[in-house]
Amino acid sequence: MTEYDPRTDTGIPTEPVGSLPRPTKLQEAYAKYDAGDITHDQLETEQDEAVRDSIERNEATGAPIISDGEQRWSSFATYAITDTLAGTGLVDTLAGDGGQYFAIFADGHRRQLPRLAKGPFRYKTYAADTLKKSIGMAHKPMKQAVIAPSMLALLYPLDSEVPGYSREEFETDLVQECEKDIRQAFEAGAARVSVDFTEGRLATRNDPRNPWTGRNMLPHFIELDNRVFERFTAEERSKIGVHTCPGGDRDSVHSADVDYNDLLPSMFQINAGYFLIQLASERDKDRVYDIIGKNIRGDANGVTQMAYVGVINPLNPRVESPEEVRDALIRAANFIDKEQLASTDDCGFSPFSIDEKPSHGSPDYARDIAFQKITNRVAGTKLAAEKLGIG
Repeated sequence: MTEYDPRTDTGIPTEPVGSLPRPTKLQEAYAKYDAGDITHDQLETEQDEAVRDSIERNEATGAPIISDGEQRWSSFATYAITDTLAGTGLVDTLAGDGGQYFAIFADGHRRQLPRLAKGPFRYKTYAADTLKKSIGMAHKPMKQAVIAPSMLALLYPLDSEVPGYSREEFETDLVQECEKDIRQAFEAGAARVSVDFTEGRLATRNDPRNPWTGRNMLPHFIELDNRVFERFTAEERSKIGVHTCPGGDRDSVHSADVDYNDLLPSMFQINAGYFLIQLASERDKDRVYDIIGKNIRGDANGVTQMAYVGVINPLNPRVESPEEVRDALIRAANFIDKEQLASTDDCGFSPFSIDEKPSHGSPDYARDIAFQKITNRVAGTKLAAEKLGIG
């Protein structure tokens, strides 16, 4: 693992979730690749260009730790199993003919997962495979996001068995693959790894259009995730986080109406070192700060948990000022021990590779806005640390 002290530059730790809007040119390249009009090498050239720009502009924000913006990924949920959102390069154990909806968003659009057709289940691409291509371009520590086993558990049909491959066998393989994904990311040089758990909040919702959400799957999701975390030492887990939010795709959400009290007390039972929690777009922030303060653990099997509260809303083109970020963190410190407090963005800025960013007008404008927001997150976090006497 790369040595990295998250308090060095900003006093209060600050960290991105991961994704950035893909440039229009890259999104067009994905479409051309799906259509067979360009080769994979040509697609990779555009990905490399977008990554290089992402890293350079990220470093210019003053952020102490950065990501590559997930420019080479189909999405945060599917990078391990397919090359593109349209299913080009789908792993051969999966079928693209009607798996479960992961989510139905507030604007009506849907994101669907493929269906597990046969075993054994293995990742096609690990996060480290793309991190290795990016990390040589960076001059600052890099974090890496990975997908939670609880998300990929939805690949298995709800009410039927995969011939010759039981759900138990699948979940054993899934936990093993997720552990491998995290370990390889650290081996590739990641200073921090966060596990995306956006399905956690959605699991507490009962949406008849999306049957899995009404099956009380949150306890099983947490059990699956803890099966991964128990494979790491306390020192390792201090550098492994969990991210939750109500979704963010095409500037729309899938579960903002879900009460955080239905999720957070259970979520903090995951034995992770830190949590990245959407909060900038939450209406009653004090209530959520209070829930966090009462449930975050001082000892999670040897780790003091940290709460990275969201101070930036990636779905809104309005840029938060450093003073707004400062004030949000100072307010949060009334409820959360300041030694367990940190800042982040509510969500990745574009978790899916094809995202028109309609509220912003274009992906390119959304990209410019994202770097302004990150700059102000970093500046505001420093201001809050000074005011709270941290660092």
